[in-house]
Amino acid sequence: MTEQSTSLPLPVNGNDAQDDPRSDFPRFRPATPGPSFGPFVAAMRTLQDLAVSVDAPDEVLDAALAQAQSLVELLSPYQAGEGQAPAGRVMELPGRGNLLMPPWSIEQFDVDGVRATGVLRRYHLGGNGAAHGGVLPLVFDDNFGMVVFAAKRPISRTAYLHVNYRKVTPLNVPLVIEGRVDRVEGRKTYVAARLTEADGTLLADGEGLMVALLPGQP
Repeated sequence: MTEQSTSLPLPVNGNDAQDDPRSDFPRFRPATPGPSFGPFVAAMRTLQDLAVSVDAPDEVLDAALAQAQSLVELLSPYQAGEGQAPAGRVMELPGRGNLLMPPWSIEQFDVDGVRATGVLRRYHLGGNGAAHGGVLPLVFDDNFGMVVFAAKRPISRTAYLHVNYRKVTPLNVPLVIEGRVDRVEGRKTYVAARLTEADGTLLADGEGLMVALLPGQP
C-alpha cells in the first residue's frame, strides 16, 4: 500500500502564540529529510501490517527475525533526541512521518479547523474487520492537538477527551476527520471533531479540553 503525500506547508510550533516565552515546551520545527525517509516510513508501516497478520512457518520467521535484528543494529547508532529526529515533523508525509499516527494526510489547517483524510489499516484491526476502538481516541487527540496549533493557541495538553462511537469504523475505507475550536475560556480551549466516511456517514464524534501549559510544566 503506497502513501500519498501533501504539499500543504504546515507549521509545527511556528506561530507567536506557540513561541510564548513563558512555556518551557521544546520548539519543534518542520523537518525536511532526504528523499529516502518517506519510502522508509511507508515500508515500515507495511511491516507493521504484516507483523500483525502473518502466519508463517518457523523458517520464515527466523529469517525475518534475523533481518529485523540487522535493521536494529543498522539504525541504533543514529537515534536522535526529541525534536531532532524527523519522525512527526515531516508535514507533507501521511501521519507526519510518525509511525504511531495513522497515515492520514492533512487537507485543511487553519484557524477555521483541521481536516485530514486517510484509512485505517490491518495494523489497526480490532476484530471482525473493524478498527480497534482504542485507535479512535488517538485519531481524535491528534486532530485536537493540530486544531490548537492551527488556531494559534498556546501550547496545550489534553485535559479531557471523550469519543462517542456512532458506528463501527471499517478498515481500508476512505475516512475523514474534521476538528475545530468550539470555544475558548482563558487557558482552556474546547475542541470538537467528527469522524466520517468519505460520503459523510458519521462513525464517531468527540470533544476535548486542551489546557495551555504554565511555566515549568512539561
